[in-house]
Amino acid sequence: MERRWSPAELSGGRLCEIVFTILDGHAKGGYAASPSKPSNFVAACRALETNTHVPRSFQILIPRLLPALYEIRNNRGVGHVGGDVDPNHMDANAVLSMSSWIVAELVRVFHGLSADDAQSAVDAIAERRTPLVWTDGDVRRILDADLPLKSQILILTATSLSRVQVADLLRWTEYKDKGYFMRLLRQMHKQRLLNLTEEETVAQVLPPGAAEVEGILADRQVV
Repeated sequence: MERRWSPAELSGGRLCEIVFTILDGHAKGGYAASPSKPSNFVAACRALETNTHVPRSFQILIPRLLPALYEIRNNRGVGHVGGDVDPNHMDANAVLSMSSWIVAELVRVFHGLSADDAQSAVDAIAERRTPLVWTDGDVRRILDADLPLKSQILILTATSLSRVQVADLLRWTEYKDKGYFMRLLRQMHKQRLLNLTEEETVAQVLPPGAAEVEGILADRQVV
C-alpha cells in the first residue's frame, strides 16, 4: 500500500532465514533458539528435500521457493545498482506473493486449516493497523470524529483487507445520507483514490488513495 518496494524485498530475505530454520527444526524434531542463514543457502535448501517424513510442501515446494525468494534479496535491484529498468516494483510483488503463500502453508500445516482459511488468517495478520481505527469483530470506527468523511472512507478502505463492501463503509461511518455518500464514492473513483466496482458494491484503495492515507496518518503522527 505504501509502495515501499525495497524494504519489502529485504524483509523477504529475512523471512527466508526464518522459514528455513522452521523447516529444519520441524524435520529434526527440535527448533533453534533463533533463525540463522546457512553458509550455502541453496545447498541447505536442497538438503531439506531429503526429509521424507515431513509434509510434501515442507520437503519440496517451500525448499524450492526459498532460494528464488532469497535471490531477489541478493541479486536484483534491491541489492545492486544498475540496469536500464528498475525491477523493484515487480520484484516486490513477487516477494509478496511467494511470502504470502509460504506463510499460509505454514499456518495450514501447523494449525490444520483449509487452504482458504489459512490464507484468510495470513491476510488478517498482514492487515494494516492504526490507532485511528477501532475494531471489534466486523465493526470498525474512526476514533477521530473530526476527520472529513472522505478521509474516513479512505482510511477504512486502506486498513481493511484488499476489498471492502460499500455497505460496510456506510455502516462503519454511520453516515445517514446514502445519496451523498455514493456521490462521494463516485467522485473518489474518478479521482483514482479508490476503485468502485461497476455495481458500486465494493471499493478498493488505489495507490493515490494509499498515499493520501499515509499523509493523514503522518500528520497525526500515527504511522
